[in-house]
Amino acid sequence: EKTGLAKKEVGSFFDELATLAYKEVKKSGEFVLPGFGKMVKAKRKARMGVNPATGEKIKIAAKTVVKFRLAKAAKEAVL
Repeated sequence: EKTGLAKKEVGSFFDELATLAYKEVKKSGEFVLPGFGKMVKAKRKARMGVNPATGEKIKIAAKTVVKFRLAKAAKEAVL
């Protein structure tokens, strides 16, 4: 209501923003939205874990994950 845009237009904008963020993270490894946060592609090392059902030790393979880091301004606004 505050923007004066239709819900459909706002929804379309956020869909495009998400698509752009995914492409940028895949290509360059990060996507920054000033004042909100940063999506970052990070490598997680291989590690040992425990199967909770059996207690058996298992090896968890290394993999790439996506992390989101909240901007300082966003933290201050919320907390």
